[in-house]
Amino acid sequence: MVVLATKCYVAGDARSRALDGMDAMLRDDLGDLDVEWTVGVRDDDFVSVTVEGDDETVARNLLRERWGEVPSDGRLVDGETYTGTLESWDEDGFVLDAGARVRIPTAELGLGRGSASQVRDRFGLVQHLPLEFVYGEPSRLSDAERDRLFEWSRGQGRVNVNSTTRGEARATVNRAGHAQDIVTVERLGLLEQSIVCAEGTDPPGLLASIGRHLPAELKCVIP
Repeated sequence: MVVLATKCYVAGDARSRALDGMDAMLRDDLGDLDVEWTVGVRDDDFVSVTVEGDDETVARNLLRERWGEVPSDGRLVDGETYTGTLESWDEDGFVLDAGARVRIPTAELGLGRGSASQVRDRFGLVQHLPLEFVYGEPSRLSDAERDRLFEWSRGQGRVNVNSTTRGEARATVNRAGHAQDIVTVERLGLLEQSIVCAEGTDPPGLLASIGRHLPAELKCVIP
């Protein structure tokens, strides 16, 4: 079993749609391999995938590479790189969930000046967003993660959203009449998406237009 570093925290029909979407992504990723899989959700909302078959080792490695892996026993090793989901924040840092709670002090975010809450707003970090970090005393965001977030701030602008699938986010943009105002919807996690704005699109304006259609947290990235 591989515990993926992404969560399914919605309920009812939304949960069914999310897990159907996960199964479809697994078919795309693993369909050419000699494996069968079963998708589950742990009590802490992390998605788990049980893989069996002749190619199960290859399949597990593909899943780890795409989604990141949460140690099933919750044990983290100093100096190792992991992916955790953004669970909470305050003036002093972020708390990530990687099977165990990991605090990253503001000074170890490496994302410029301001409190952790200000950094979250500046980079459009929605709750449950997967973030890569290096575990230790103290833990810090990985260099690759910092590079990714800085790249966001140098782009055309984004609207990040949680609690929705990629297909639902794209359909909402289309329904609101903004299909021509975006470049793509980038998948950040199972239920965390990044709507990449086209040149000339105002991220706050896009957020205001689509926000009433989405029961979700939305945050802008303004270049």
